[in-house]
Amino acid sequence: MPNKNFFMSIEIENVTKYYGPYMALDHVTLTIDKGEIAGFIGPNGAGKTTLMKILTGILPFNEGKVLLAGKEIDENPIETKRRIGYLPESNPLYTHMYIKEYLDFVAGLYKLGKSKKKRVDDVIQRTGLHTELNKKIGVLSKGFRQRVGLASALVHDPEVLILDEPTSGLDPNQIIEIRNLISEIGEEKTVMLSTHIMQEVEAICNRVIIINKGRIVSNEKPGVYKRSVNKNKQLVIAEFNTTLTKNDILKIPGVIEAMTTQNNCWLIEADLEDDLREKIFKFAVENNFSVLSMQRQEKSLEEVFRELTK
Repeated sequence: MPNKNFFMSIEIENVTKYYGPYMALDHVTLTIDKGEIAGFIGPNGAGKTTLMKILTGILPFNEGKVLLAGKEIDENPIETKRRIGYLPESNPLYTHMYIKEYLDFVAGLYKLGKSKKKRVDDVIQRTGLHTELNKKIGVLSKGFRQRVGLASALVHDPEVLILDEPTSGLDPNQIIEIRNLISEIGEEKTVMLSTHIMQEVEAICNRVIIINKGRIVSNEKPGVYKRSVNKNKQLVIAEFNTTLTKNDILKIPGVIEAMTTQNNCWLIEADLEDDLREKIFKFAVENNFSVLSMQRQEKSLEEVFRELTK
């Protein structure tokens, strides 16, 4: 039987990291499968950047094991680094260089040999930099600088791409462009990205990893994640043809909370004993008013995040 690690791009087992007496990571364990785009979110100081630097081999760890494509990073540092592309949040670039000049330089560090020219040309086309080749990096917009950073992370064709806040500071159009690019890359590589933008996670990630105080508190697909948090209650938005008070809504069997969102429209929370929509409809009939619309409501990922990290 083949080793299970052959099928894993990233495998982390009980990784612990101390800064002096402070424990930054507390026995972190997780796996990310090949081809996944994993969103890595958490409050400031939760350990996101620390773990990403450990994965890239930049930062040592005190306990545990980290494998990339089945190879332990501390026992195979050169080989595993070749499998990783890394875009740090600061995106350090040589701003006095032209785009192709810089990418040629980065490709040379990876000793790509005869394939260097083709790899550089390929990433320039893929990241949409071909229109800016006559410019120095220092005069590029923030969006194009991020593209240069992505191109340098991709130039050696890594299996794993690690992105720390890849859309930080970009305008809405640039954010969409970078998201689309990451989604395309994620079709053939494993991508791990940290972000504070919940919409970004929902838009492009098929796995959500939440870290808090150095511990993984959730590692699920977004839909499963939301359902697990709402497992003990249901939410329904209902619009009525008449004005009701909160006390009126609380008379519906099973309702435990209600909040008006606009005229005659209510967000109603209840336990899971029976379908709340049936109870709302029955209540309306018994009291001679109509339900104009009704739909189940899930918590947003932002609300879920706050609940797990407060």
